Amino acid sequence: MALTLHEAFVPSCQQVLGGMQALVNKAEAFVQEHGLTDADLIEAQLCDTMWPLPQHVRSVWVHSAYVISQLPTGEFSPDFTELPQSWDAMRAQLKAAQDSLAAVTVDELEAIADNTIGFVLGGKRLMEFTGQNFLLSFSQPNFYFHATTFYDILRMKGLEIGKRDFMGMPRIKTA
Repeated sequence: MALTLHEAFVPSCQQVLGGMQALVNKAEAFVQEHGLTDADLIEAQLCDTMWPLPQHVRSVWVHSAYVISQLPTGEFSPDFTELPQSWDAMRAQLKAAQDSLAAVTVDELEAIADNTIGFVLGGKRLMEFTGQNFLLSFSQPNFYFHATTFYDILRMKGLEIGKRDFMGMPRIKTA
């Protein structure tokens, strides 16, 4: 059975976004339980040359809901203008991504799968892809990179979390 582009992209993003929403809640509780400030976690980075938590939340939104909204235009340029600087803002950004993905239809993605999408950065068109290849070979790896880095920062700061926290709710077979 062949997968649609929707099946290959949307449900997995939704699953990991759900895990990230739960991780935000655990991170906020951790701060309160350990007498830390929100900034102790929100501003944390794996190293000086990597982004802190807000940019990773924004990036999973960019490489899931936002990218799908940009595919019909024929160009994608990352949008990092509104970084979520609080736990509530992170939850809102993750919810917005979930809500946008829930509205995407199979037909909508199949209609743009073969369209050309240009990756634009700094006003320059750097690469071109088909819509399908952009989602699966560019946005999806970026999505997982930023979701994983978000998780890794929280682990590094001492949260007792594991793989199931990252994964969110798997799509199990129902009767």
